[in-house]
Amino acid sequence: MKNASILRGMTRDGSARFAVLESSAIVNAAIDVHHTAPTATAALGRLLGGASLMGSLLKEKSDTLSLTVTGRGALGKLIAVSDYMGNVRGYVQNPAADLPLKENGKLDVGGAVGAGTLTVSKDVGAGEPYSGTVPLVSGEIAEDIASYFAASEQTPTLLSLGVLVGVNGRCRAAGGVLVQLLPYADGAVIDRLEKNALSLSNISGLFDHGLSKKEIAEIALADIPFDVFDEFDVAYRCSCGRERIAAAIRSLGEKEVRTLFAEQKAEGKGEVLEVNCHFCGARYLFTPQDLAPRS
Repeated sequence: MKNASILRGMTRDGSARFAVLESSAIVNAAIDVHHTAPTATAALGRLLGGASLMGSLLKEKSDTLSLTVTGRGALGKLIAVSDYMGNVRGYVQNPAADLPLKENGKLDVGGAVGAGTLTVSKDVGAGEPYSGTVPLVSGEIAEDIASYFAASEQTPTLLSLGVLVGVNGRCRAAGGVLVQLLPYADGAVIDRLEKNALSLSNISGLFDHGLSKKEIAEIALADIPFDVFDEFDVAYRCSCGRERIAAAIRSLGEKEVRTLFAEQKAEGKGEVLEVNCHFCGARYLFTPQDLAPRS
């Protein structure tokens, strides 16, 4: 399978910027880690796609963002984290959650997510991370992220995300397109983008039919001259590591660390603390000596 990748560009008149993501490899990596049922695959895959596209618009190498969907549906909480190049990792609380197909034959992502909130947190190296929370509009993910941009950043955004799951449970096609208006956008360009958006409702279907990212950009920006700036690979990539996890545990304080080991011993698990990464499934074992305060 080819790598996931992003294509970025801008309209020639400076009215809008865009990014197109092909993400089937990312979604299949998430399936391998979390063993998701089809509805969970679609929901997490869309959230990963949205985070990847948003991350690719960050400015500095150290910038990161996270999307947290807290819904009252069967899936529970979903999280996706992206770096500035669009590499992502994610988590779904109930990966086995699945619902019957909707009447139109589509996976019922909105029903599985349920009512709740979307929180976007950005760490751009300027003090405390910025965080904004909005109510979920539909639970279908793309509309919810677009609603966040409109309400919290006052940035009109066209966003389409899709995940097509095959009968074998693997991702057949997935991706998304994000178009954001820039200050002083031309009214005619805005009108054209709104009309073009109607052709992007089944973005995973377009990828499944073999369209390239450039061809999908041409649909999103039909009759609007644009230039492509770059194209690069992205991946499902976790940033966890033994020392990073150890440092996080030490940050709890000596008393809390001693309590953790005491609880382990009381439960008959010996004096070894096991920590599993929610994002990639990596397993780390620590002894009290491993977590002793650093001088």
